Amino acid sequence: MHKVTSLEIAELAGVSQSTVSRALRKSPLVNPETRRRIQRIAREHNYKVDRSASNLRSQHSRTIAMLVHEESGMDSDINPFFVSMLASITRAAAARNYDVLLSFQQLSKNWIADYENSNKAEGIVLLGYGGYTDYIRKIELLDNAHVLTWGPVIDGQPGHFVGCDNRRGGYMATRYLLKLGHTRIAFLGDISDDCPEFQGRYSGYCNALSRFGLRADPALQASSHSSTHSGHLAVRELLSRKEDFSAVFCSSDLTALGAIHALQENGLKVPGDISVVGFDDIPSATHMSPALTTVRQNTAKAGEVMVDILLRLIRGEYVQSQLIEPELLVRESCGSD
Repeated sequence: MHKVTSLEIAELAGVSQSTVSRALRKSPLVNPETRRRIQRIAREHNYKVDRSASNLRSQHSRTIAMLVHEESGMDSDINPFFVSMLASITRAAAARNYDVLLSFQQLSKNWIADYENSNKAEGIVLLGYGGYTDYIRKIELLDNAHVLTWGPVIDGQPGHFVGCDNRRGGYMATRYLLKLGHTRIAFLGDISDDCPEFQGRYSGYCNALSRFGLRADPALQASSHSSTHSGHLAVRELLSRKEDFSAVFCSSDLTALGAIHALQENGLKVPGDISVVGFDDIPSATHMSPALTTVRQNTAKAGEVMVDILLRLIRGEYVQSQLIEPELLVRESCGSD
């Protein structure tokens, strides 16, 4: 006689295999209606939980997995912003007597499902996710109770996120440039639905312009990913349009670094001719020439918050996604007011 598996129960219930496991353990993380449906299907098919395997899986490893997405087109193997995040998360985990299992991942693999089923760690912190729309589709297919992502915090999105208040940061950067007297401010960054963090920074940029009685000019926006090469190309595209501008707000520090090089190659001085602001405050921002004015994402606080939220998820507590406040750091690339 065929013995029904938890995977078959999951298919019949239209949920993930891990949801079946949690429902049959009467976990409060599973919606009550879903839990009852799964339990009914299990009874109808005489499915019995393997208690020895269940007990083995439920042992606390005191380990969290940190998955870093390797983005295509990056100038280095890892986004330097994530280097600071890695350090802060590791320190926060160690302070709570947790180890960190680090892995680099490509979205071509079903990496979240693999980790969720491997039982190597109690929870997962994800840094970087590739295209947002594809990632959200993956999240919707998973019981993601123990998956926490550094990324955008958007009303109604599935999963659990901690991220920077990108709108606030974009507003702060643009407002500073406006107060310096700039009215023609370019924006470099991909503002498609696949890049909601850059989209948020652009929204803040538009809001600041509006507060000063100005409108965002589409001719002053050029798409760019977070890399020096992409920032370099974006400035070249911007200059080819023959549009006047006196400042550039870049959606990342790497973009800003490429933008500054391209401006200098074209005989423009930074900040003498063009002021430049970045976003992130990567370690090299202070060593650029000129030192980069940028919006700082507080990685130390982010590490503490992410570990605390993930451990609360592991304990079965209710949590909410959370925004971290940014800070504007004024350096040489904007001149003085």
